[in-house]
Amino acid sequence: MATLHLLFNAATVIFIAATMFAAGLGSSLAALRAAFTDVSLLLLVLLANLVVVPLLGWGLAALFHLTTAPFIALLLTASSPGGPFGAKLGMVQHGDITTGAAMQVLLAAVGSITFGITANALLTAADVGGGISLDVGALVRTVALLQLVPFAIGLLLRHYTTNTAVAWHPAAVKVSNVTFLIVLAGMLLGNWSDVVALLGSRALLAGFLLSALAFGFGTLLATGPPARRTTMGAVTAVRNAGPALAAIGIAFDNQPAILGALAAVLLSGLCAAMPIAAVLGRRRTDPEHETS
Repeated sequence: MATLHLLFNAATVIFIAATMFAAGLGSSLAALRAAFTDVSLLLLVLLANLVVVPLLGWGLAALFHLTTAPFIALLLTASSPGGPFGAKLGMVQHGDITTGAAMQVLLAAVGSITFGITANALLTAADVGGGISLDVGALVRTVALLQLVPFAIGLLLRHYTTNTAVAWHPAAVKVSNVTFLIVLAGMLLGNWSDVVALLGSRALLAGFLLSALAFGFGTLLATGPPARRTTMGAVTAVRNAGPALAAIGIAFDNQPAILGALAAVLLSGLCAAMPIAAVLGRRRTDPEHETS
């Protein structure tokens, strides 16, 4: 059991670091500068991801009277912006891929700093589990180390050795995807009884609604043409599993019930966001909807 625990932790660390390393390799300073210079879009995206979605998560958890484990999982998910699949959903919907990728990377970087503060504030305000609190300093240091350092290395490689970065990027993406599946499988299989207990529960509905509503608010709180706005919706809907996993490891000692709830919330969220992106993609490839 201890060996499986160590393997799961190792896969989690590799997933977080590989995801951000791949993001750095696939980014450019020019794209990030462009994201920063569109001040109105930047402020609205930050508002949607750092304020609106965390409050939505808290509201849904309270509305559905979730038990402690799914309550914590939903709040951690809502507090963690910049999931890498958000940019991929921008591709699925034939949206503004460049802006979407830049904003996803920016949110993941900013979220490295804000996640611990936001999650702790929500858990304290909600008084869930008898008043759980996180070690914000340790969480910020850990998440920043696992996310910002690999991203900075990838970005520097892209800037100074472009050919190397381009050559390494597909492998880094593959490592990220494979380790994500391993981590997700570990959460599901290692905590199967907890996941099964959630089937038909309000926790899955809450995760689904969080993603769907985040997609809507992310679209509304954006500027530019429809393709850009719905891409921001996708980026807002997909949350970053890395910091949430780190928090569960640091603050909750990888409690099976919370890991199982997190897996269920993440999967139900993807079940909401992916069909929306697919429908938008079909509309944009249909000649009758070319203007959308």
